[in-house]
Amino acid sequence: MNQTIPPFHLTRRATLAGLATLAMPAISGRAHAATKVSVALDWTPNTNHIGLFVAREKGFYKQAGLDVDILPYTDSSASTLVASGVANFGIFGTIDLFTQRAVGADLVATYAIVQTETGRVVFNGDREDIQSPKDLDGKTYGGFGSEWESALLRSMIRHDGGKGKFETVTLGTSAYQALANGAVDFTVEVRTWEGVKAELDGAKQRTFRYGDYGVPDEYTTLIGSSSRFLAADPKAASAFLSATRRGYDFANAQPDAATDILIGANSDALTDRALVRASMQALIDGHYLKGADGTIGSFDPAKMEAIGAYLFDAGILKDASGATLREKPDFAPYFTNDFLAAH
Repeated sequence: MNQTIPPFHLTRRATLAGLATLAMPAISGRAHAATKVSVALDWTPNTNHIGLFVAREKGFYKQAGLDVDILPYTDSSASTLVASGVANFGIFGTIDLFTQRAVGADLVATYAIVQTETGRVVFNGDREDIQSPKDLDGKTYGGFGSEWESALLRSMIRHDGGKGKFETVTLGTSAYQALANGAVDFTVEVRTWEGVKAELDGAKQRTFRYGDYGVPDEYTTLIGSSSRFLAADPKAASAFLSATRRGYDFANAQPDAATDILIGANSDALTDRALVRASMQALIDGHYLKGADGTIGSFDPAKMEAIGAYLFDAGILKDASGATLREKPDFAPYFTNDFLAAH
C-alpha cells in the first residue's frame, strides 16, 4: 500500500546484490542448488503480499527450483532496491513505476497483483455537506505528501464541476485518526485494507471511487523487476513469476488456508485474523486478485497507456533534472507479460 509508515531496517542489504546469479552446478549425480531470488516488500506484510508467502510456504518456489528471500520493508523503497540491483523483484505501485521510469530508473512491471484500482476518497458518513467530489472544494485533505494525490483530487473535483481547490495537511497514516476525530474533512484509503478495517470497527464512512470521476483505472499494486535482471536471468524470472501466480491463485481459491499461511509467517505483525480474512474476501469479491474474466497477473496495454497518458497530461512525469516531461514517453517498455506462463 502506498502510505507512509515508520521504517525498519534491512539487515543484510550489503549481501544481496549478487542474488540474481544462478547457483553453480552441484557435484555430478546430485541435484542442482536452488536459484536464489529476492523480492522486496513495500509495506508491513498484508494481503497484497499473500501470494508470495503462500508460494513459499506451499513449496511452489521450491518446486520451481528457487530459493526466494522475501525482504521486509525498509527506509529505501522497493522500487529503489530493484532499480539499484539490491533486490531482483519488488512490490510497488503503477504511479511509482511511471514516475521513477520518467527519471531514468531501471524498472519494469512484471506482475499485476490487483487487476483494478483499490484506492478511494473517504470521508465521514454523516457529512451531509459532501455529496460528490465538487463538495470537497475549500475543505481540508489529510494526505501523504505525494504530487499524485493533489493531481488526482483536483481532477476528480474538476470533473465533477468544482474548482479543485482545497487545503492539504500532510499526516501520513495519522490521517485516518484525524478523519475520525474531524480534524480533516477527507483523505484517501485502500479499500481492501483501511476500508475493511473501518467497516469492522463500525466506522460510518462514505467513499468516492476514482474511476467514477474521470481517473483512468490502474494496477494499484504490482511486482516489478529491472530490465537488467530480466535480460540476465529470464529463466529465473519466469520461474519466480509463474510460481508467484500459483500462490495468488491459491489464495483466491482458498482464502481461509491462505490467511492462516500469511498470519503464520508474520505472526508478530499480523495479530488480527478477522481483518486479514475480511481483507482477503474484499479482494476476492471485488475481483482484484483475479479479474471477472479470469485474468490473473497480466497487464492490459490499453490500461497502462491510459494511466500513463493521464500522468503525463497532469504534469506529474518529470525527468532527472526535475523538469516536467515535454514529450509523452513510449509506455510499452514499462511493463511486460512475457514472463508469465500460459494460464
